[in-house]
Amino acid sequence: MINWQTFEFETRAIRAGQVRTAEGEHSEAIFPTSSFVFNNAAQAAARFSEKEKGNIYSRFTNPTVRNFEERLATLEGGERCIATSAGMGAILSLCLGILKAGDHIVASKNIFGTTVTLFNTILGKFGIRTSFVELTDFDQWEAAIKSQRTRLLFLETPSNPLTELADIRALANLAHQHQALLAVDNCFCTPALQKPLALGADIVIHSATKYLDGQGRCVGGAVVGSQDLIKEVYAILRSGGTTMSPFNAWVFLKGLETLSLRMKAHCDNALQLALWLEQQPLIEKIYYPGLPSHPQHELAKRQQTGFGGLVSFVIKGGREKAWQLIDSTKLMSITANLGDVKTTITHPATTTHGRLTDEQRQAANISEGLIRISVGLENIQDLQADLVQGLRN
Repeated sequence: MINWQTFEFETRAIRAGQVRTAEGEHSEAIFPTSSFVFNNAAQAAARFSEKEKGNIYSRFTNPTVRNFEERLATLEGGERCIATSAGMGAILSLCLGILKAGDHIVASKNIFGTTVTLFNTILGKFGIRTSFVELTDFDQWEAAIKSQRTRLLFLETPSNPLTELADIRALANLAHQHQALLAVDNCFCTPALQKPLALGADIVIHSATKYLDGQGRCVGGAVVGSQDLIKEVYAILRSGGTTMSPFNAWVFLKGLETLSLRMKAHCDNALQLALWLEQQPLIEKIYYPGLPSHPQHELAKRQQTGFGGLVSFVIKGGREKAWQLIDSTKLMSITANLGDVKTTITHPATTTHGRLTDEQRQAANISEGLIRISVGLENIQDLQADLVQGLRN
């Protein structure tokens, strides 16, 4: 049995978790089967009673999915991973696995708009309440905790789309002082740039749809943590069916193979674009942790090994000018997805955060002039040239 933690990140991203079949395949195999055959009735009974490990049914046991889970777990430094049908499926499975009626969540105001809806509208129906706080204000996090009722602190860092950062270690310590858990959505950094578990977090959430895939091909999610915690999440997946397909798991495995190289390239391009945008007269404000002007620049240097691929900025002229700039682009893809090798551009106030109320958007600092660019791997001069027309007065 190989101890993958003795190998470097790039090697684990390519090799970890693979179990070759008798066919001797070099690439990972795909097992597109709904069920698995047992040698006899006794083995079937042993598998279903969990006295014997092995495959049963692809809703909760599949070799390709397990390969992806084991590889991502070792990259994040976690004991176990559960792969899900989507990033939102990962968050839902986590919450249903560890929370009950009467429990309380403290979450950042800056999380994905659909996560806000999930917490308020869906979990709220079952008596799970959520308090929202400013991501960067430690005192608000502390004040929002309601003694033993608070079971979970939840955040994205960097946030989408403003790239604000929270001090993971400080919030992990706070959560543990109150017997609560800290869950960090690591979608925008990935384990190539940030290791929340090593900083004290209990759970890492992923939308594998984004950088883990890297080419916008499939939808999926994952939860990483200790054996005990993930056991509770697995119970939800097994009975609730928030399951990743074998084909999607195989695609994500291929994405992980190039994750380290891609994230370095995303960071390089994003920093160059951010520095260029700083010089444009129509830009009121720019959000990118790699800039010394970013309020959490020093924290980003300590907590991350790169600054990520998201660049957001506010353009003078509000929604009208923002839409004009977006519509003027010919190369960038106008889509709300991110993490792709192709650069994407969107207007958060009317897309990713469009379902929030005006008050919620204002609280999250999502203005009408805000534009988010997920910087891809095209030539940086071509990306700059694509924005020039829209940045003219």
